[in-house]
Amino acid sequence: MRHLAANVLSLLILGLLALLGLVVWGQSQFRAAGPLEEPVVVEVERGAGIATIARTLEEAGAIDNPTVFRIGARYSGLDEGLRYGEYEIAARSSMEDILRLMQQGSNYFRRFTVPEGWTSWQVVEALNAREDLTGEITEIPAEGTLAPATYDISRGDDRLTILARMTERQQQILEAAWEGRDPDLPIESPEELLILASIIEKETGVPEERGEVAAVFVNRLRRGMRLQTDPTVIYGITRGEGPLGRGLTRVDLTERTPWNTYAIDGLPPTPIANPGKESIEAAANPPDSEYLYFVADGSGGHAFARTLEEHNANVARWRRIEAQRAAEAEAAANEAEAAADEADTAISN
Repeated sequence: MRHLAANVLSLLILGLLALLGLVVWGQSQFRAAGPLEEPVVVEVERGAGIATIARTLEEAGAIDNPTVFRIGARYSGLDEGLRYGEYEIAARSSMEDILRLMQQGSNYFRRFTVPEGWTSWQVVEALNAREDLTGEITEIPAEGTLAPATYDISRGDDRLTILARMTERQQQILEAAWEGRDPDLPIESPEELLILASIIEKETGVPEERGEVAAVFVNRLRRGMRLQTDPTVIYGITRGEGPLGRGLTRVDLTERTPWNTYAIDGLPPTPIANPGKESIEAAANPPDSEYLYFVADGSGGHAFARTLEEHNANVARWRRIEAQRAAEAEAAANEAEAAADEADTAISN
């Protein structure tokens, strides 16, 4: 009996040592560098349990032992407070690292960019086209009220919530610009400032020109001159729902719409796009300038003028550039057609 008891005790000690060894091994595996050689993005769905998360991580190659992951999570208490979302898991992340990351919340964000000068219709179309978002936008927000910027978003975000972020940001920008505006500005309200900024935004894609363009429009408003800006005419035709798809005609310039600044005095009733912060600030504090006119200069920017005589000379110069470019385009097209005909002849022979 004494011999049997000694054997049982030995077996118990061996079992305990084996169990202890298993625990030590499990702990080392739990804290050891993981199998990932490159970062990977995984999604933890809302309501997912530890077993589901373990399978997701194993399928992504982030862990190689789901059992150790589950047991380690429970015994370390790291299975509590795990948050759904998308996670970018760094290379060699341990199981413990991954769980601590998932307690902090999603660290991987998708991007949605609203370019300066987009209309609210364009923003809504782009948001509704995103398959990774939820909730449909059925009404177009007021023109000009959405701040152009790049926004971090997550899979499953609500589209209306994203719009609310854009609206809040634009309101903050507008309020700050209005508070710090030139006191002599011929603008009566923040809404009018936003309208002017939207016209500036659509008139130039050259950041350095925003101030001069703003000065031209402010000078014209002070003198009671019509703004006579083409983007307002286009908006009166399209209402911001896509490009015009053709050049403006003389009929377009004379057709009276609420936005056609060739036909109306002062500012149009609404913005014609969503202006960025720089255009809003340019509208609020334009530089001192005597310029009253501008026209394209052929380089992507504009030539500015103080008098109608100077402006007419700039327009004539631009017309010559347009004619030259048209002639060069026609010549290139003719050369391409001739080359194609020559190739066809060679093949037939």
